[in-house]
Amino acid sequence: MSNANKSDRDVVLVEGVRTPFAKAGTKLKDVHPAELGRTALQELIARSNLDTEVVDEVIIGNTGNPSDAVNISRVVALRSGIPLKTPAFSVHRNCASAMESITLGYEKIKSGTSDVIVAGGTESMSQLPLLMPPAIVEIFGKLGAARTTGQRLSVLGQLLKADLKQIVEMVTTSPFAQTPHKPRISVMEGLTDPFKGINMGQTAEILAKEFGISREEQDRFAVRSHARAVAAQKSGRMAEEITPVFLAPKFKEVVSEDIGPRDGQSMEQLAKLKPFFDKKYGTITAGNSCPITDGAAMVLLMSREKAKALGHKLVARIRSYAFAGLEPERMGLGPAYSTPIALKRAGLDFKELGLVELNEAFAAQVIACEKALNSDEFCKEKLGLSGKLGEIDPEILNVNGGAIALGHPVGTTGTRIVLTLMKEMQKRNVQFGLATLCIGGGQGGSVILERED
Repeated sequence: MSNANKSDRDVVLVEGVRTPFAKAGTKLKDVHPAELGRTALQELIARSNLDTEVVDEVIIGNTGNPSDAVNISRVVALRSGIPLKTPAFSVHRNCASAMESITLGYEKIKSGTSDVIVAGGTESMSQLPLLMPPAIVEIFGKLGAARTTGQRLSVLGQLLKADLKQIVEMVTTSPFAQTPHKPRISVMEGLTDPFKGINMGQTAEILAKEFGISREEQDRFAVRSHARAVAAQKSGRMAEEITPVFLAPKFKEVVSEDIGPRDGQSMEQLAKLKPFFDKKYGTITAGNSCPITDGAAMVLLMSREKAKALGHKLVARIRSYAFAGLEPERMGLGPAYSTPIALKRAGLDFKELGLVELNEAFAAQVIACEKALNSDEFCKEKLGLSGKLGEIDPEILNVNGGAIALGHPVGTTGTRIVLTLMKEMQKRNVQFGLATLCIGGGQGGSVILERED
């Protein structure tokens, strides 16, 4: 299908850039998510030679919602030199937060409300806090209300007793068990579905069992992800979408590439890892899952008319998008639900896709999506289609590796996969591409791009 039907209100991607992604607790652990966002946005402005006066709005995805930057989009915008007059807001759709920022920008431009939107995401999973349990919070409340030294000493005595109980609980219970006095680990709570009471890894175990996905199959997929990511690093292809981060306080140390891809990752190494979520019967390990990660990504959206008027090169047009819901315990199948809707809206057949970026939350989850989309039974019964959508050619799937190697900063990944897709479509002269991901809570999100000449 040609791209002859062009409109001034078409929403086009003009440029995109991201920071390196780093496993939580490593090189970027002390970099505030607002600073990660600023780094990416300022580079986006520089690369696109953007006059910031023309930006209508800034929309940034984030799931951690830092208490010192609750509308982090506004903080990032102002620190990046976006004018005071330009509004900004933050969005949260779990793993698709930074895809939601793009699709909201799409709607604003398509409707004529805006012409130029900065969209993206930023996340520091290293800085997700430990939360005081209610028993400890109550004591601090009493301390704040105390008026005399005697009252304060009395409350501090209660705090000391609570601290001792906390130590006992930390020694005698599992690290993730909730007890009256132990701090709550927000990253673990955030990765646990409140409707079903299971964490994301357990949802992947469900899919592995239901689709008969072996441990070997998952590990083989993980090895491929690392190999492709390393190859993209060595060739310089990955560097084209990355801007370095200079580390405070001296700003002499520089992080210039992703910290995650492992050169020489082997099946033998992965086979040594034990199942993490179902220790007796499971197949999901740290090696065939994505790591918790820090990073930011930004893209520049414009109407076709505005981009041409300003003299910008058009990289890709957003042809369509879709979100869909499903059972929270099978959230990993989200792309199988949202992709047919996006294809229908784009007026495309599955076989017309030349590149696919499918986020690798877990190897089992990606493989399950592949199996589901290539199943007559699944597509008829679950999706209401006349037959299977088709098989994803492994040669077009995550060609530069995916989140198993690169990482998955939850509030950022939605933009990262769109960014990677738009640039790779240009390099490979691919007309249509799909960026899609599963979303915690039981959703899927898909965006279809069309390359601009």
